[in-house]
Amino acid sequence: MNTIDSVVGAVQASAKYRTVAPELIRAIAGAELSNRRSVKAAVKATKNKLHQVVGAYQGSDRAYDRWLAQLARAREQGADLRPVCRQLMGNHASTRERLSTLDQFYDVLFSDLPPVTSVLDLACGLNPLALPWMPLAPGARYYACDVDAAQIHFLAGWLQLAGFAGGAFTCNLLDGAPGQAVDVALLLKTIPCLEQLDKAIGPRLLPAINAAALIVSFPGHSLGGRSKGMVDSYGSHFASLVAGQPWQVDRFEFPGELVFRIRK
Repeated sequence: MNTIDSVVGAVQASAKYRTVAPELIRAIAGAELSNRRSVKAAVKATKNKLHQVVGAYQGSDRAYDRWLAQLARAREQGADLRPVCRQLMGNHASTRERLSTLDQFYDVLFSDLPPVTSVLDLACGLNPLALPWMPLAPGARYYACDVDAAQIHFLAGWLQLAGFAGGAFTCNLLDGAPGQAVDVALLLKTIPCLEQLDKAIGPRLLPAINAAALIVSFPGHSLGGRSKGMVDSYGSHFASLVAGQPWQVDRFEFPGELVFRIRK
């Protein structure tokens, strides 16, 4: 076994990262090996980086089979799915921070777009559970992708249960955007995470997303709750990412989240 395989194998032996896309682990491991003196140090650094971009956002309760059973039971009983979806979204930091604005978030962002018949949710986390709040056209297709295979398996079951065509699949955005052509793509609070792995990814990724409208957001505060001028900083950063593009851009501010809607 060569050195990079040793690092990847050691990281995958951790229950926390066992289901993370192997190609992402390998990419991070390769970069860390070039800067470390030993396999042990590279393993530790790779896990730290994975924590920054994946692990820090996931809650301790990831009982996906139980979650899907809860949703299925509510569906069978004809109950409103929103309370269950809201509860489950609390298990991921990104969606948990959006719970207070769910009743307005998608209504505002989709309000003056043409009927939305297809959505691509990139680095989705548990955001597909927000489907009951999205004003989509009848028969809309919903595609969701992220790096954690176990989470994606759960989301595939959720989309089927909710009656949406499309599907969920693993993807590593460092390798490029999926090719689906959609009405709306969501890239929510994701660019700062990707830039921890590739500082130049923004100007490359945004034009490659095949969507008529692209909704990009940035956190308004850290996971610890500090704002530290983040809205102004990310506003300026986003302007640099889209400089020179012939796109119409609208800006929205929600508590804890700065959002830009691009119409290409």
